[in-house]
Amino acid sequence: MNGNTAQLVSAFEKGAKEAGHKVDVLSLQKNVVNGCIGCNACRYKKPCIQKDSFNDIVPMIREADLIVFASPLLFWTLSSKIKAFIERFYCIAEEDPNPPYGRYEKYPIKDAALLMTSADDLFWTYEQAVSYYKFTIINYIGFHDKGMVLAGGCGDTNGMPQIDKTSHLQEAYEFGKNVYKE
Repeated sequence: MNGNTAQLVSAFEKGAKEAGHKVDVLSLQKNVVNGCIGCNACRYKKPCIQKDSFNDIVPMIREADLIVFASPLLFWTLSSKIKAFIERFYCIAEEDPNPPYGRYEKYPIKDAALLMTSADDLFWTYEQAVSYYKFTIINYIGFHDKGMVLAGGCGDTNGMPQIDKTSHLQEAYEFGKNVYKE
């Protein structure tokens, strides 16, 4: 796969590696992760009952300092594959004896970033996607936002990837290289 989003991820990865960071890229095209079914097995310290790739991914999530969510813009928001992946974070939560807002759980402290691509580049193109990211990842789960690259204008929906005709690959590279620079 060498679409717009894959190229954006590669540019970020290159910058982060050049800055000395260890980077693991996890493709949801190659790893099947189903959405949460609410069985609550994970609440009893059991692995998820679903037989997909997520149980193998959990150690990577726990080890990571930064989780970068990357998605093309589909129907004005994140892809269903990445939403299913995010739903499954439920199993990495732990009981919180003093939960804010009456919630049950607390999540490990992580940093997060968002990389997205789209054909459109209107002032409202990413409004739904950014809202979902900020509400779910930053406000609810509680990860710390390190920033975003919202790569609009990457061609039309019927054509070949055109991100290389924009400045977005350089922007993602610089973001990866400087994400932890003081």
